[in-house]
Amino acid sequence: MTIVGKARTALALSIPNLVRVASYRLGVRAGLNPVRRLAGGIIQGVFFQPAKQEPLDLPVLQQWQQTALLFGYWPFTIAASAPNWHINPLSGAWIAEPQANWWQIPDFDPAVGDIKSIWEASRFDWVLAFAQRARAGDTASFDRLNAWLADWCVQNAPYKGPNWKCGQEASIRVMHLAMAALLLEQSGSTTPSLLELIRLHLQRIAPTLRYAIAQDNNHGTSEAAALFIGGSWLATHGVRKGERWQQLGRKWLENRAARLIGEDGSFSQYSLNYHRVMLDTFCMVEIWRQRQALSRFSPLWYARSLAAARWLYAMVNAENGDGPNLGANDGARLLQLTDTDYRDFRPSVQLAMALFANARAYGEEGAWNFPLRWLGVEQPQTLAEQPGSCQFDNGGFAVLRRGTVMAMLRYPRFRFRPSQADALHLDLWHGGRNLLRDAGTYSYNTEAQWLTYFPGTASHNTVQFDDRDQMPRLSRFLFGDWLKSSYLEPLDEHPGAISFTAGYQDALRASHRRGVRLGDDSLVVNDWVDGFQHKAVLRWRLEPGQWLIEGNSLSNGEHVIQVRASVPIVRFELVAGWESRYYLEKKQVPVLEVEVQQPGSLITEYRWSL
Repeated sequence: MTIVGKARTALALSIPNLVRVASYRLGVRAGLNPVRRLAGGIIQGVFFQPAKQEPLDLPVLQQWQQTALLFGYWPFTIAASAPNWHINPLSGAWIAEPQANWWQIPDFDPAVGDIKSIWEASRFDWVLAFAQRARAGDTASFDRLNAWLADWCVQNAPYKGPNWKCGQEASIRVMHLAMAALLLEQSGSTTPSLLELIRLHLQRIAPTLRYAIAQDNNHGTSEAAALFIGGSWLATHGVRKGERWQQLGRKWLENRAARLIGEDGSFSQYSLNYHRVMLDTFCMVEIWRQRQALSRFSPLWYARSLAAARWLYAMVNAENGDGPNLGANDGARLLQLTDTDYRDFRPSVQLAMALFANARAYGEEGAWNFPLRWLGVEQPQTLAEQPGSCQFDNGGFAVLRRGTVMAMLRYPRFRFRPSQADALHLDLWHGGRNLLRDAGTYSYNTEAQWLTYFPGTASHNTVQFDDRDQMPRLSRFLFGDWLKSSYLEPLDEHPGAISFTAGYQDALRASHRRGVRLGDDSLVVNDWVDGFQHKAVLRWRLEPGQWLIEGNSLSNGEHVIQVRASVPIVRFELVAGWESRYYLEKKQVPVLEVEVQQPGSLITEYRWSL
């Protein structure tokens, strides 16, 4: 990549953000940032008091009793005593120096593997699970909750070890502790030990907030939320600095909503799961604000929160709660109050729509209503209008619907750094079945081949030119020469069908224009390709099954895919690809590859009605 291209990427990231990152790193390394001078003692005492209220008759989480699911997928055994907070439960690897200063611990330690596997238990999902059981009348869960918190404090001395390394991880703990206090109705009569635990966390978050803001992602929303929630909590109990932290959190919550969420609800990270993380965060903020009778946020904050709720509602399949495996996905799931699958987004959609739209996304009774009941959110009487075809141009998404069939086209509108080279990727859903699918993420710390494959162009339903990514990779989390849409035809309704077209030209002057037409029983995709040097490869990542090729078509006995082209097709082949629907999990999927070596058009017709 040229120096000019790198300069363009730097400008796109924004100079203020680059200055924030550089000053943060220099300040921590040189000991100038006050975070290096923080100190605190081991907290002793009781964190939560036994309940005095009548037990609630609501379903409780079954996780965190004998087993739990790491990243919502990998089961591991839970002992009666607290877990080891410094071990990777999948590999058994330990942090070598768990009491080292957090800034001395490397981001990517090959001996430990993915540090997120260490962090997961310290996100305090179990705090919610134990609080639920305690509120439902299980007095033993109070003892377990207090014992685990006490053990965590002993094993994770303030600002020592991996679990203090990330401000966002500290923020997630604060939010989960606050929601547990609401479940147990102890936010107004909080024990000194719990208040001190919150204070120690905010003291860690505040000095590095500007680094989180510079990321233009959910690090900033999470840390602002923790400061607002935790600061107001401390302030009501007369704790010094609480009011200042509360105001700082409010300021940046307003700022992040205005900057990172578009008018149409698109979020800066272009990811279905990170969108849920942000939306769950805003839901916790609003629930806390209401319960503490704090002043409302600005009309813009609520407008952006509502738009973000509607965005996720439009992407999620009502039948099973799943949605496109879009963008980066690190296994994060906040505010887990149900045993629904990790990929079931309906609890988050229902809660957000109730809070910000005063409407139900789903009218039937189901587990998606449990978070509302646990958190005292009134279930609205109004049923929201079902999502139809829509275009989210701020983020670059077109959703086409015909009955129970949905196609989602991703096109480049990169105001913020893209994490995947997925321009003109197409997802296809028939009811709850994902017929044409995205690969996902797999891991942020793994072998080079997977770090290249999953975010790369080859793992998406699009065209790849000359075996390269659509944008050059600059680092583990950064692409350069961000694409821009050079052609656009908005959604257009036809008799019996709906269509949309978008296109781009990359930095090497290769161009791809994709027209999508969705009917009741078929999807037709027209790809025009030009400007490449040697070859263009069209890929369709298929639902697993027994696919057989016959000529330039293939079938699984239920669906048929045909491809024709205006130029010779030199290869029409079914190969093995990979997908990751859960973090650190990957499985093989069939992938159709169609190769041409001349500019021209390729027309794909996918029929699901034989």
